[in-house]
Amino acid sequence: MAFIPKGIIPAMVTPLTKTGKVNEKALRKFADYLIEGGSHGLFVVGTTGEFYGLAPEEKKELFEITVDQARGRVPVYAGTGAITTREVIQLTRFAEEAKVDAVSVLTPMFISPSQKELIEHYTAIAASTRLPVLLYNNPPKTGVNLTAATVAKLAEVPNIVGVKDATANIERGSDLIRRAPRGFSVFSGDDATGLALTLLGGRGVISVTANIAPRLMHEMCAAALAGDAVRARELNDRLLPLHRNLFLEANPIPVKWAAQQMGLIEGGIRLPLTPLSAACHEQVREAMRHAGIRAEVREGRYAAA
Repeated sequence: MAFIPKGIIPAMVTPLTKTGKVNEKALRKFADYLIEGGSHGLFVVGTTGEFYGLAPEEKKELFEITVDQARGRVPVYAGTGAITTREVIQLTRFAEEAKVDAVSVLTPMFISPSQKELIEHYTAIAASTRLPVLLYNNPPKTGVNLTAATVAKLAEVPNIVGVKDATANIERGSDLIRRAPRGFSVFSGDDATGLALTLLGGRGVISVTANIAPRLMHEMCAAALAGDAVRARELNDRLLPLHRNLFLEANPIPVKWAAQQMGLIEGGIRLPLTPLSAACHEQVREAMRHAGIRAEVREGRYAAA
């Protein structure tokens, strides 16, 4: 059966100790919270997971722990993006060894490859692995844009199964959906426009907000995928302040602070990122209250949000 990603997939934060080491205990607890909250998958070592600040051996460790904790309940997507094709292929091998279900590969940053070079890059990566590959386009972060025509071309590669589009451009998203072959998944990588793209035919959202409110995001996405726009909009209205306020400072600073307030992680973060400014605390708290997030998470009784 073809692997067709869909639904709400949290782009997981990476739990760190206060001294900056990977916190295995918190990662396992956090994975359970997301799965029990209705997430359709776990995306580990992405942008929200501070991939750029992790050593290769730490990434492999995170892949292995997440797969072990998921225990087949949901697919695990491993972020294996890097600047060079060789690095991506090595990280993808680590992901294979960890027995993840799929990999997500961000466009190479800094070197500004052409569309032809991007096609060769992703084709070589796909040929190196048996795993399904999800393209990841985030031009504001990388300075590189996978055009809709390039995505359509890469969709012809059998194990390239979808794209995470973090442009927040609904016109572009609609074009991607129009061009996508049957079985190819177009995901929003932007929470604020995720509902709109899903209603237009997208498969769901790879989400920062779902770290904090997995149940609400699950219900919103389920309604949107079922075509119930009224219900989906009602749920999304509760989520809108989170969509906005979790980006008051650089991602993942606000979302890690929120997860710390819920007792899910210790809040460790690596330079050049620093903890959330005190001036932003109340805005993030208010967004959490608006979404109905409750303190029971601290005691292990997972909140409805």
